[in-house]
Amino acid sequence: MRIAIGIAYCGVGLEGWQSQPSGNTVQDYLERALTEIAGERIGATGAGRTDAGVHASAQVAHFDTAAARPDSAWVRGANSLLPGSIAVQWAAQVAEDFHARYSAASRSYRYVLYNHSVRPALLAGLVGWFHLPLELDRMRQAAQSLLGEHDFSSFRSAECQAKSPVRVMERAEIRASGPYLLFDFTANAFLHHMVRNIVGSLVYVGKGERPPHWLAELIAARDRRLAAPTFAAAGLYLSEVGYDAHWGLPAFPRMMPFETTALR
Repeated sequence: MRIAIGIAYCGVGLEGWQSQPSGNTVQDYLERALTEIAGERIGATGAGRTDAGVHASAQVAHFDTAAARPDSAWVRGANSLLPGSIAVQWAAQVAEDFHARYSAASRSYRYVLYNHSVRPALLAGLVGWFHLPLELDRMRQAAQSLLGEHDFSSFRSAECQAKSPVRVMERAEIRASGPYLLFDFTANAFLHHMVRNIVGSLVYVGKGERPPHWLAELIAARDRRLAAPTFAAAGLYLSEVGYDAHWGLPAFPRMMPFETTALR
């Protein structure tokens, strides 16, 4: 049978989602836990490959098993074996043709940026930081250029293995909550480092180093060398993976940073 699971994790100290020789990744920890519960070797496939230091409130994965277990056993059993920074949120049997990655219609990421003259302490590793004042309206204006179907080569890392740099951006919003800026992006898929490279370029606009129309120029140029440096991984969260309702996946609990805080 095929089981889908929802996972949340704090990326601090982890080497990302994808399995590594060190074994210190979300996929490695998860597969070891599921293997012990199932009594057979389990391989898990995730919806997205988050990098080292990147977090997720709504990662989705699937695995195949011959072991019959109630859905609650996959959740409680895995969580009893996983480190405290990784927690399975739900499990559900799904159709055999469900695929965590290829069945996904969209992905959403949130970048949480602490905009203050002094670096954060209590949220170190959980938020990005920029010390100079940023103009929200300028960044919002620039972000509008990202919407629609574009070649995002200017925001693609050299290590990106995607066959095409073309993506469809459905949402590009920036909001403020006190000293925090929340960057929310939704697209059909993302390139390697795409969100962090976009945030870095928007920060250049926000601090007045570049005009808002610079984002449109970067998209047209399709040249990574012209964009801003890659921003820190610390503030990036995989916040949602969108699937058609017919798959019947459970909902995630609300846990994104600042999502219940009054925004302007």
